[in-house]
Amino acid sequence: MKYVRRFMSWLASRLLVVTLILALAVTVFYYAMNMANIQVVLKDGMAARVKIQMGMTDGQELDKFFVTDLIAYDERQLSPYYDGYNVRGIDHRLDMGYAWLWPWSDQVTLEVSERVPGIDGRAKESRAEALVAVGGAEALNPPAWKASRYRVTLRLVQVGDSKYWKITDLTRIGDLDD
Repeated sequence: MKYVRRFMSWLASRLLVVTLILALAVTVFYYAMNMANIQVVLKDGMAARVKIQMGMTDGQELDKFFVTDLIAYDERQLSPYYDGYNVRGIDHRLDMGYAWLWPWSDQVTLEVSERVPGIDGRAKESRAEALVAVGGAEALNPPAWKASRYRVTLRLVQVGDSKYWKITDLTRIGDLDD
């Protein structure tokens, strides 16, 4: 009987260790999967938002990344800052902060830093003379993008039969000092 009890104790301890290892592996897998999806949504969504600001796209793809209410609010915030320019390309950089996400979480909030160090474009022919008169020859190039920090909230949203991460809140919390 003594040997059976020892064997059962040994078996139970090994099962506990295996269960803990499997639980850790599942947690790490879901964390990595969700954070990869969140990173793609953030990078592509914020880049699409900048492209709309600069007049490169019309904004039809924003519903892939943002909830409808946020798109409507963001469109009211658009400025005509880049209206006089033909922007052909941008170098968009987004740095994400750290966020912990449990496998059963359906919302996450994190801070991101957005920079656009390179803007490829020129003033539109119709506006070139007026821009040169006001700002000189340097005004023919698009103005620099203001590097900013944002607090972003993403939520797992049900769309049809699937769930997708979408940006539900975007709050500018300050400028970046370069």
